[in-house]
Amino acid sequence: MGSTTRRSWMKTLGTAAAAFGMSRSVEAEINGYHTLATEDNRLGPVTPRDTVYQILTDRFYDGDTSNNDFEDFDSSLYDGSGEDLKLYQGGDWQGIIDKIPYLEEMGVTAVWISAPYDNRESKIEDYQDDGTVDVWTSYHGYHARNYFRTHRFFGGMQDFYAMRDALHNNGIKLVIDFVSNHTSRWRNPTKNNEPEEGELYEPDTDADGNYVFDENGDAVGENLLADPHDDVNGWFHGLGDRDGDSSKFGYRHKELGSLADFAHENGGVVDHLERATQFWKSKGIDGIRHDATLHMNPAFAKNLKTATDSSQGGPITHFGEFFISRPDPKYEEYRTFPDRTGINNLDFEFNRAATNAFGDFSETMSDFGDMLIKTHGDYTHEHQTITAVDNHDLTRFRYIQPNDKPYHAAIAALMTCRGTPKIYYGTEQYMNPGSSGANAGRLFMQTDSDFDTSTTAYQLISDLAQLRRDNLALAYGQTSILHSTDDVIVYERTFYDHVVVTAINRQPDQSESVPSVGTSLPDGSYGDYLSGDLYGQGISVDSGALDSFTLGGGEVSVWTASPDLGNAPKIGTTVSTMGQAGDSVHIYGSGLDGDVSVTFGGTPANVVSNSATRMTATVPDGPAGLVDVVVEKNGQTSNAAKYDILTDEPVQVIFHVEAETEPGETIHVVGDPPELGSWDALSGSESFMNPDYPEWFLPVSVPKDTTFEFKFVKIDESDNVTWESGSNRTFTSPTDSTETEDTPLYYWQS
Repeated sequence: MGSTTRRSWMKTLGTAAAAFGMSRSVEAEINGYHTLATEDNRLGPVTPRDTVYQILTDRFYDGDTSNNDFEDFDSSLYDGSGEDLKLYQGGDWQGIIDKIPYLEEMGVTAVWISAPYDNRESKIEDYQDDGTVDVWTSYHGYHARNYFRTHRFFGGMQDFYAMRDALHNNGIKLVIDFVSNHTSRWRNPTKNNEPEEGELYEPDTDADGNYVFDENGDAVGENLLADPHDDVNGWFHGLGDRDGDSSKFGYRHKELGSLADFAHENGGVVDHLERATQFWKSKGIDGIRHDATLHMNPAFAKNLKTATDSSQGGPITHFGEFFISRPDPKYEEYRTFPDRTGINNLDFEFNRAATNAFGDFSETMSDFGDMLIKTHGDYTHEHQTITAVDNHDLTRFRYIQPNDKPYHAAIAALMTCRGTPKIYYGTEQYMNPGSSGANAGRLFMQTDSDFDTSTTAYQLISDLAQLRRDNLALAYGQTSILHSTDDVIVYERTFYDHVVVTAINRQPDQSESVPSVGTSLPDGSYGDYLSGDLYGQGISVDSGALDSFTLGGGEVSVWTASPDLGNAPKIGTTVSTMGQAGDSVHIYGSGLDGDVSVTFGGTPANVVSNSATRMTATVPDGPAGLVDVVVEKNGQTSNAAKYDILTDEPVQVIFHVEAETEPGETIHVVGDPPELGSWDALSGSESFMNPDYPEWFLPVSVPKDTTFEFKFVKIDESDNVTWESGSNRTFTSPTDSTETEDTPLYYWQS
């Protein structure tokens, strides 16, 4: 496994793959049970033209009552009335199928569902100070038990296929939640850390070591794979709850709510989780939402994403839950996580600003506009962030803002701002738990609403989802703040000649005058795109400026220009934004049809297919690093999009060094491959962790089977760099991408 200098908290890593026979390929495991997904039988990744709808499967609609209870299940853990939100309510995949017309009419083009695989089913008991006991269940899907078996309360594999096909046949993409940070709670913190569950299981294997599935695609058998209570192969960190430890080490290596925390530095863990994501990708999904990315090893996350996208079927959408926003000392980690891993963020910075500006009015509309401008500079791929006003871990927005006018204004902003908008199930029905807290917001929609398609919120989402598909300014455009005050904002989105201007007054009963401001809208008269549904008005543009106007209380006006963009190629975004030579890349925009060519950093790439709005190319075998992607057609050249080409298939190396530092200094590794900054100290690794100071360590994603040179550096808070002296160090990375390798414990060269 490499160096024996690892501390006890790292345990024994890197040997479990051999112990459990995990060298087999994903294709071999699943081939013959269901057709492998290709680019032809999935809708493709989620793009900024989409509107995502988040469904907690158990809390949406009960379409099949036969999977609400089982002979070997404690019936007291099923409720079904929507009264006890700690228990199962009965929502399932058939329920999603039943409500597809509702989703389609709302303009939803992608759904994000709960984790589809087997979860802990036993009750969770929380002992209270007054002697009572709260009983919970894992209805939410975040307590992984077996990644290759379906969550039976949602349905079997044939039910999953039926839901996938029904969604796809109605133009709706499918994103699954995936939890690779932990299994389930393995100790009860409310009962003296008494042992609970946390075990991970796998199906039976055949003579060749492949998992066994029956004729319906359901896993056969159940076998213990890893146990945090007897962790002989080091699959878990086992360090206890993070509690108040705010260090990077605490977040990544200690436990979140006593959930058994995977050791992502273990080759067996890496192999199993990569095979699990590829297994579900093969079922025809269009994307993965990664849970708890704030708590994950980024080198592992990057390699997991890369392995998933490089497997058969091409790239899918990846976004994750890096659950912080400003002000937070981890904002820089949050901001750069997509650049470092290729996994985009759920935009909690947008959520914070929107909640404060439209919810409790603790920030101004000018503050909201400032957030849009700041994040434009902070985010490399701002259009691929997933924006929202609420979700399953936050208080429902309706509880924060019970007044319809600012509530609708917040939805209008969500649907017209940069990013890819996500609607939390029931937001369009004004679902309000009457209290704060995450679980309170996980209402059972079947008993809490009548799926009314006539609500203003539902119609607003439907209208603006259509505009997002029709006007590329909303999907790919730049943002300009034309005017803002405490209560009013006027912002413009532009993508070449496509323009959308949105004017919002959050105050429900106060009017405010807006002066004439410059705009990219051509001169002329414009009606309100929302037809006055939010009290909007028409506007005139003269000499490149909006006429002065008054926004009434709660008014939202949307003015648009959507002329033909012509035949010249224009890039809006790419999926993926990171990969290796031979990977597929989808390029989205306008004018991409006809006789086109594409280059990555000046190196020509093969064009696999193309249409006016989308082309697929293959990453060429050229120089690695962050490059410009450019499309050419008929002598016309597009704008450039950024793409990070990896040197080779990535593998995880854990660097170790002993070094004394001054307060404010951090340790980094810099080397010759682009993954180590190409000798640019400020572009090398992130800062190391030091739970056993003066020893420092960091897992880093580097190209596999490569001998590279490197050095350690110290960087202070002003980005001053101190290089260690002496000759360059060398190390050779493992040959298998799921292996992990420790360096020796190096000593700083003074």
